[in-house]
Amino acid sequence: MKKILLVGVLFIATALKLFAQDSTDIMSKLEKDTKKTDYTTATFKSSRVINGHSVENIGKGVLDVRILHRFTPISGGAYQLLGLDGAYMRLGFDYGITNNIMVGIGHTTYAKTYDGLIKIKLLRQSTGAVNMPVTMSFLSTINIRSDLARYDTFRNVFGQGYRRVHPTFGDRTTFVEQLIIGRKFSNRFSLQFMPTYIINHNKVDSVNKYTVDRDSLRYGPSKRKNTFALGIATRLKVSKRISLTAEYYYQLGDQPYNVHNALSFGIDIETGGHVFQMHFTNAAAMTESFVIPATTDKFNGKNIRFGFNLSRVFNIGKHH
Repeated sequence: MKKILLVGVLFIATALKLFAQDSTDIMSKLEKDTKKTDYTTATFKSSRVINGHSVENIGKGVLDVRILHRFTPISGGAYQLLGLDGAYMRLGFDYGITNNIMVGIGHTTYAKTYDGLIKIKLLRQSTGAVNMPVTMSFLSTINIRSDLARYDTFRNVFGQGYRRVHPTFGDRTTFVEQLIIGRKFSNRFSLQFMPTYIINHNKVDSVNKYTVDRDSLRYGPSKRKNTFALGIATRLKVSKRISLTAEYYYQLGDQPYNVHNALSFGIDIETGGHVFQMHFTNAAAMTESFVIPATTDKFNGKNIRFGFNLSRVFNIGKHH
C-alpha cells in the first residue's frame, strides 16, 4: 500500500512539474508575442501624393514606371477642350534598391528638365516592441534644365546692351532636400508634413525669359533665391479602392510677386498593379524644383488644371 501511495505521489508531483513548465513556456511565448513589432503599412497608397512625394517607398526589386500629365488651364473653354488640347508630361522610372531605399530618374517636358532622386526611409510607424508614432523619409533630388543650353544670348540687367554668354551645367541645376514626416491615424485617414529646402541655381526671370550678368557677382539680380517651404498632404480612404487626397506647399519668407503657393486636390483609384491618380491643381510642373518656387497661377476657376498620374509596377528583382 505504501509503495502504491509513493508511486501516486511521485506521479502527481511529476505531472504538476510538467504542467508548471508548460505554463511557464506558454506565458513566455505570450510575453514574447506582445513584444513583436507591428509596422504600419499603406500610410499612402503610392510613393507620390499628387505633385510631391509621400512617406512611402516602393519595395525591393520593384520598378515603378510612372507617367504624369498636366493639361493647360480650363479657362481655354470649349476651344481648348477645357485645357485638354495642351499638356506637359513627365516620364519617370523609380526602383527599390531595398525596402527602405529607392532611386529614380525622369524627364519632364516642362522646361525640358531631367531629374534624379534618392529617397531613404529613416523611421517607420510601429507599435509593440518598437513604439514609433510616425514614419519619416528623406528625399534628395537634382533637376537639370536642358532648355537653357540652347540660349547663349542674354540681356544685360544694367542696360549695357547684349552679351553672349552660355549657361554652365551648374547654372542649370536645382537641388531639393526634403524631410517627409507622416502618420496613419486610422485605416482611413493619413497626414504628413514636408519641410523643404530648394537650392536654386537656375538664373531665370520666368520660364521663357533669361537674364544673366557675368560682370557683377557672376550673375545679376535675376538669380532666384533659395526657397524654404512647408508642405502638408492628406489621404482619406472612402472605399476599398478609392481615396481622396490633398496637397499644399506654403513658401516661407518673401516670394516673387507672380509666384503663388501650389494647391492640389485629387482622387486615387487602385486597379490591381495600377494606381490611377486624377487631380486638379494650379501647378503646371511635376517636380518639387518648379512646383514649389515657380507656380505662377492662382488656384481659381480660370487657372485650375486637370492632370493625372499613372503608375505601373513590375517585379524585376528576386522576389521572396
